[in-house]
Amino acid sequence: MAASCVRSVCGGRRVRWCFAVGSGPLSVSVRAPLHCPPAAADSLLASLHRRGVLKDCFPEGAAQHELPRLLESGPQTVYCGFDPTADSLHAGNLLALIGLLHFRSAGHNVLAVIGGATAQIGDPSGKLKERERLTADSAETNGRSIAESLWRIFTHHKLLFCPEPARLGTAAVLNNAGWYREWRAVDFLSEMGRHFRMGTLLSRHSVQARLRSAEGMSLSEFSYQLFQAYDFYHLHLRHGCRVQLGGSDQLGNLMTGHDFIHKMTGEEVYGLTVPLVTTSMGDKLGKTAGNAVWLNRDKTSPFELYQYFFRLPDTTVESYLKLFTFLPLAEVEKVMELQRQDPGKRTAHKRLAAEVTKLVHGKEGLESAKRCTNALYNSSIEALEQMDDAELKELFREAPFQEFFLEPGTTVLDACRRAEAIPEGPRGYRMITDGGVWFNHQRASNPEQVLVPGQHILSNGLSLIRIRRYGTTVLVTLRLVGSLADGQQKLHQDLSGYRGRGDTTLAQ
Repeated sequence: MAASCVRSVCGGRRVRWCFAVGSGPLSVSVRAPLHCPPAAADSLLASLHRRGVLKDCFPEGAAQHELPRLLESGPQTVYCGFDPTADSLHAGNLLALIGLLHFRSAGHNVLAVIGGATAQIGDPSGKLKERERLTADSAETNGRSIAESLWRIFTHHKLLFCPEPARLGTAAVLNNAGWYREWRAVDFLSEMGRHFRMGTLLSRHSVQARLRSAEGMSLSEFSYQLFQAYDFYHLHLRHGCRVQLGGSDQLGNLMTGHDFIHKMTGEEVYGLTVPLVTTSMGDKLGKTAGNAVWLNRDKTSPFELYQYFFRLPDTTVESYLKLFTFLPLAEVEKVMELQRQDPGKRTAHKRLAAEVTKLVHGKEGLESAKRCTNALYNSSIEALEQMDDAELKELFREAPFQEFFLEPGTTVLDACRRAEAIPEGPRGYRMITDGGVWFNHQRASNPEQVLVPGQHILSNGLSLIRIRRYGTTVLVTLRLVGSLADGQQKLHQDLSGYRGRGDTTLAQ
């Protein structure tokens, strides 16, 4: 069976990785340590093992002997594939991408391959039922968006995390739809299909799991491993690629590619896996499970990404500093020592959230995340005044949008009623007098108070109104867009019902 042919990275002792994501943060635990041979103690693979980035290596023994020697002999080419089943990558893809970046930092050349063709077939690995069919147009559109994301992250890594960029290996983003256009179905099966054996293909865990399910497995899904194997073969011939990186659920596909290349060329190639980020139910973290944290700003803002990693449990933050950042392990230990000295400051959580946000969205994205955090959770008027329209829309992403006129003499009561933030009649009036209304983080307890620029309306034309009622907090943002001199000021209104912000972990 396939499992007997796999050895954990840098040693003969297997390890079990457990990732859990409830409705919120991720967590990770290591149930058994791995031990690297002394000769490999300072190798790239050993370093990645110590960080927890690598899980398994194929073929058996390669992590101890052949692959370290190959990587030390000169720059190699490493690839990882990303099927464009959505228009954005998500946090579940990030660890494999970080693995590529570690290889690039060590001087190796990396290929990020977008599966414009294979996404239309559908990878059955880890799936209980067949994916919905993806059209060629959708695959192309999604692929362009993902390519932009990959280049953005490659650029941020080079500019913000590499003190010596000249030592980096090359990076390229390819799309496998390009080389499959050269094939006709009959020619592909005739020339390539004869080199695959049904018994071996059927023995893969992903295939067996689906064949035993009630739904079974379609021919297109079954053929997925042939196409991924050919991808590896094509990259080996065209780019000299000898190492494939993927999630641990891809091990069967990696093995098929290894066997195919060895049969076609007689050369040795290698497969490396990274631990899967999964939910507490064992599902991959991603869009299928409905818990995706996206890497594109229009789907998950820098503020939301920052808060997601900031809210990790204390017990997992050290592991994720090693997995999702490029901090040297000695620096991780220093950060954790500060954390242990004063856990309330959440020093490690801040550093983790900042490093991930900076990699995905750059310095500007990190600054935006901190402004939004200060404005929403730290009651910072200065941060509110510095926020632009894009940040406001990201911060109040779920808020409906309206526009109305602010007439001269408009009071606190008028504004709250026009925003439909309080009920009509005496009840709404009492909500203000009882202290349930705040303008720009300051309590407004006088319903008849006329709105004053500089107090109720900030210098950037923004008003943030918070209404406490029925155990929830309603947030209303008002932005001036007209002239103060014309007697009527137009306002943009964003109205959103947010649950009370009682979570003390939400902070800068």
